[in-house]
Amino acid sequence: MSETIHHLIEQYGLIAVFLGCVAEGESAAILGGFFAHQHVFVLWQTFLAAFLGAFAGDTFFFTLGRSFAEHRYVRRLRRRPGFSRAYRLLNTHPNIFVLTNRYIYGMRLVGGIAAGLSTVPVARFVILNAISSAVWAALFSGIGYVFGLGAEEMVGQAFARHERLLIALGVGVVVAIVAWLVGHHFARRERAREDQSGA
Repeated sequence: MSETIHHLIEQYGLIAVFLGCVAEGESAAILGGFFAHQHVFVLWQTFLAAFLGAFAGDTFFFTLGRSFAEHRYVRRLRRRPGFSRAYRLLNTHPNIFVLTNRYIYGMRLVGGIAAGLSTVPVARFVILNAISSAVWAALFSGIGYVFGLGAEEMVGQAFARHERLLIALGVGVVVAIVAWLVGHHFARRERAREDQSGA
């Protein structure tokens, strides 16, 4: 069983890191870094998968906002909590917003749409998004790698490689659950704040 999991992670793990980072996936980048420390992935490949996923995700949402502003999916996203705040910040501090948007949990998707609807030039968005994605990928895959060092100290060298992989999977599930709970909490607070301001 564990050998099968090991094989699947080796074969498809970097694809999972990429797809996880297309979405709001800090946990995917952290888990990728952890597996890089376990020598399942190569660290630079983990960084590249996380960078490409993050860059592709933000560029996709920017393109949706820029080219499909009247599509019903985009209109529905514009009604999500945080959109009006993101749009205000974009108009006052466009460069800072594009560079930092991905670090604010729950704002990445609406922030990308808002950037597409704004007057930020495409070339500027691409450059700033590339810088932001590179820093983000290095930060979170690095956290996973460093966490792997700490975990190895705690667990010791006695564990076989596949047992460490199962531990890493458990850690990834816990990180994903915590990230979802935190994001849900902040999204609910933002929705309540916007309801009060609109009342």
